[in-house]
Amino acid sequence: MSSQSSSVHSSSTPIKTVNVIIKGTVQGVFYRDWTVQNATELGLKGWVRNRRDGSVEALFSGSADKVGEMQERCRRGPPSAMVTSLNVNPSTEDPGTGFERRPTV
Repeated sequence: MSSQSSSVHSSSTPIKTVNVIIKGTVQGVFYRDWTVQNATELGLKGWVRNRRDGSVEALFSGSADKVGEMQERCRRGPPSAMVTSLNVNPSTEDPGTGFERRPTV
Protein backbone atom coordinates (compact mmCIF):
# COMPACT_ATOMS: atom_id res chain seq x y z
CA MET A 1 0.00 0.00 0.00
CA SER A 2 2.88 2.35 -0.59
CA SER A 3 1.91 5.62 -2.19
CA GLN A 4 5.48 6.79 -2.76
CA SER A 5 6.32 7.64 -6.33
CA SER A 6 9.23 5.91 -8.03
CA SER A 7 9.72 8.90 -10.34
CA VAL A 8 11.13 11.12 -7.58
CA HIS A 9 14.73 10.08 -8.33
CA SER A 10 14.55 10.66 -12.07
CA SER A 11 12.90 14.06 -11.81
CA SER A 12 15.15 15.39 -9.03
CA THR A 13 18.38 15.30 -11.06
CA PRO A 14 18.23 16.86 -14.53
CA ILE A 15 20.48 15.21 -17.10
CA LYS A 16 22.99 17.28 -19.06
CA THR A 17 24.57 15.96 -22.28
CA VAL A 18 27.48 17.65 -24.03
CA ASN A 19 29.74 16.95 -27.00
CA VAL A 20 33.37 17.86 -26.33
CA ILE A 21 36.28 18.28 -28.77
CA ILE A 22 39.71 18.25 -27.10
CA LYS A 23 42.72 19.55 -29.06
CA GLY A 24 46.44 19.53 -28.37
CA THR A 25 48.73 16.60 -27.62
CA VAL A 26 45.85 14.22 -26.89
CA GLN A 27 46.53 11.16 -29.07
CA GLY A 28 49.14 8.57 -28.16
CA VAL A 29 49.08 9.66 -24.49
CA PHE A 30 46.33 7.32 -23.21
CA TYR A 31 43.77 10.14 -23.30
CA ARG A 32 40.89 7.85 -24.33
CA ASP A 33 41.60 5.23 -21.66
CA TRP A 34 42.00 8.00 -19.08
CA THR A 35 38.66 9.48 -20.20
CA VAL A 36 36.86 6.12 -19.89
CA GLN A 37 38.28 5.68 -16.38
CA ASN A 38 37.32 9.18 -15.22
CA ALA A 39 33.85 9.19 -16.80
CA THR A 40 33.09 5.78 -15.29
CA GLU A 41 34.30 6.99 -11.89
CA LEU A 42 31.88 9.93 -12.14
CA GLY A 43 28.99 7.69 -13.26
CA LEU A 44 28.65 9.33 -16.68
CA LYS A 45 27.25 7.77 -19.84
CA GLY A 46 28.60 8.37 -23.33
CA TRP A 47 31.71 7.65 -25.37
CA VAL A 48 35.17 8.84 -26.42
CA ARG A 49 37.06 8.46 -29.72
CA ASN A 50 40.06 9.77 -31.64
CA ARG A 51 39.47 11.90 -34.72
CA ARG A 52 41.66 11.79 -37.80
CA ASP A 53 42.53 15.49 -37.35
CA GLY A 54 44.46 14.64 -34.16
CA SER A 55 41.76 15.70 -31.70
CA VAL A 56 39.72 13.59 -29.27
CA GLU A 57 35.91 13.78 -29.25
CA ALA A 58 33.67 12.73 -26.37
CA LEU A 59 30.03 12.70 -25.37
CA PHE A 60 29.29 13.07 -21.65
CA SER A 61 25.86 12.64 -20.12
CA GLY A 62 24.83 12.77 -16.48
CA SER A 63 24.07 15.23 -13.71
CA ALA A 64 25.19 18.78 -14.50
CA ASP A 65 27.75 18.83 -11.66
CA LYS A 66 29.37 15.54 -12.78
CA VAL A 67 29.46 16.66 -16.43
CA GLY A 68 31.05 19.93 -15.29
CA GLU A 69 33.63 18.05 -13.24
CA MET A 70 34.49 15.88 -16.26
CA GLN A 71 34.93 18.98 -18.43
CA GLU A 72 37.40 20.38 -15.87
CA ARG A 73 39.28 17.06 -15.80
CA CYS A 74 39.44 17.08 -19.62
CA ARG A 75 41.07 20.52 -19.55
CA ARG A 76 44.00 18.94 -17.68
CA GLY A 77 43.91 15.43 -19.16
CA PRO A 78 46.30 12.61 -18.24
CA PRO A 79 49.92 13.46 -17.27
CA SER A 80 51.41 13.14 -20.80
CA ALA A 81 48.69 15.20 -22.50
CA MET A 82 48.89 18.90 -23.34
CA VAL A 83 45.40 20.27 -23.92
CA THR A 84 45.35 23.49 -25.96
CA SER A 85 41.58 23.85 -26.41
CA LEU A 86 38.32 22.35 -25.21
CA ASN A 87 35.16 23.02 -27.24
CA VAL A 88 31.92 22.11 -25.45
CA ASN A 89 28.48 22.07 -27.11
CA PRO A 90 25.07 20.90 -25.83
CA SER A 91 23.93 17.63 -27.41
CA THR A 92 20.70 15.69 -27.82
CA GLU A 93 22.50 12.48 -28.85
CA ASP A 94 21.55 9.29 -26.98
CA PRO A 95 24.55 8.51 -24.72
CA GLY A 96 23.71 4.80 -24.42
CA THR A 97 23.77 2.83 -21.19
CA GLY A 98 27.42 3.10 -20.14
CA PHE A 99 30.67 4.75 -21.15
CA GLU A 100 32.64 3.31 -24.07
CA ARG A 101 35.68 3.83 -26.25
CA ARG A 102 34.74 4.09 -29.92
CA PRO A 103 36.79 3.64 -33.12
CA THR A 104 38.55 6.61 -34.76
CA VAL A 105 36.50 8.74 -37.17
